[in-house]
Amino acid sequence: MIYFFKGGESMVYITGDTHREFSRLDYFNYTSSDVLIILGDVGINYFLNHYDDVIKEKLNKLGLSFFCVSGNHEERAENISTYKQITFFNGLAYAEEKYPNLIFAKSGEVYDIDGLKTLVIGGAYSVDKNMRLIYDYPWFKSEQLTNKEMDEIYTNVKNKSYNIILSHTCPYKYIPREMFLPFVDQSKVDNSMELFLDKIEKNINYDKWYCGHYHTEKEIDKIEFMYERIKKFRK
Repeated sequence: MIYFFKGGESMVYITGDTHREFSRLDYFNYTSSDVLIILGDVGINYFLNHYDDVIKEKLNKLGLSFFCVSGNHEERAENISTYKQITFFNGLAYAEEKYPNLIFAKSGEVYDIDGLKTLVIGGAYSVDKNMRLIYDYPWFKSEQLTNKEMDEIYTNVKNKSYNIILSHTCPYKYIPREMFLPFVDQSKVDNSMELFLDKIEKNINYDKWYCGHYHTEKEIDKIEFMYERIKKFRK
């Protein structure tokens, strides 16, 4: 199956992590040709069973297309057998035939979104990893990019220019430390993804960077953290 996004009169919007909770859409005026970008932790590839199908069915019926960055609290689409490679925004992505409006980006891929050259990089570390393992909550081994994946992406993007960067977490120097959870020992947190994005940020040219993960709304330099707001995607 190949799904081509045709553009036209559609609008593209962007929001932060949803974690299976989509009440923010209740007051969101959209048309069936619009696209909503979600910056990771969408939550629809979480249980990997019929519980996910229930929520996917509801979202797919909205008509709105969802373009999703992979987060840490979900399995990567490419690791789920029902997802097939498709073309979306002139780049490679993943979707299921049953739910063609629910599209996941490929990390390291470059997309043409409203004429803007957009690089997507998913993944992050779960600070609650140990708790999830102890209590048998979902945790995903693929939540972070591998060293090989990071090396390949860096080689492909170094010294290049982009209009927009979309990622789940942020470059290390922009971590919003005011959002740290008091019960988490930060010395045990794996910041390899953030350090990798720091390296990316220093070695590319870009106009705007959107990220989620930290459940905050904040702008610093050219970085914008998003959570529950929905706004028009723009340069």
